[in-house]
Amino acid sequence: MRAYVALVWAVARKDLLVEFRTYERLTAMGAFTVLVGVLFNFSIDSAVVRPQDIGAALIWMTIIFGGILGMGRTFRLEEEDGALAGILQSPIPLDALFLGKVLGNFVLLSMMAALVFFVFGLFFSLSFSGNPVVLVAIVGFGVLGFVSLTTLFSAMATRSSMGESLLPVLVFPLLVPLVVYGATATQRLFAGRPVVEVSGNVRMLAAFAVLFTVAGAWLFRFVIEE
Repeated sequence: MRAYVALVWAVARKDLLVEFRTYERLTAMGAFTVLVGVLFNFSIDSAVVRPQDIGAALIWMTIIFGGILGMGRTFRLEEEDGALAGILQSPIPLDALFLGKVLGNFVLLSMMAALVFFVFGLFFSLSFSGNPVVLVAIVGFGVLGFVSLTTLFSAMATRSSMGESLLPVLVFPLLVPLVVYGATATQRLFAGRPVVEVSGNVRMLAAFAVLFTVAGAWLFRFVIEE
């Protein structure tokens, strides 16, 4: 078990080291987040629509669209360098490879999600009076489910002639439950509603995160070897 965890961490650590040398994906996702915040800031009339009423929806949609920019490049470096074929021939279990990729992507997207909350909180003066631990759990489960799903389909898109353009088509229909439960729970916390009103949403997000992670680890072999 310890060796398996070490393999997962080795994959995640390699991806994070590469990213923190180039900042390629973080720069793309960060720039997208700031630009979306600026555009919404100038396009929404606060006299007609209260930012507090739509802030949660804007935050989650920004996380989803910004995340697609970064997650679609999960296997691009290995594919361009021809390293992916070597990795597939190595003795590392493919489910460990998948979980390592998920862990690395989870760290990157969590950083982007924190930036999203900061940017929208700054531009729209969003006030949060709910339980911060519950908010972190909501975002964490949502991000985990998102990166598990996009990592799996990113592998499929990498082996396809359509490349990254195929990823949104495959992923967006399956993300509807995450967006619905995540945005609803976040909106209720922004409105100061009690935690008990979002406990069901948190459980559903956790269930989707576990389902997508486990199913992705099992299906990854069939996707990446095609």
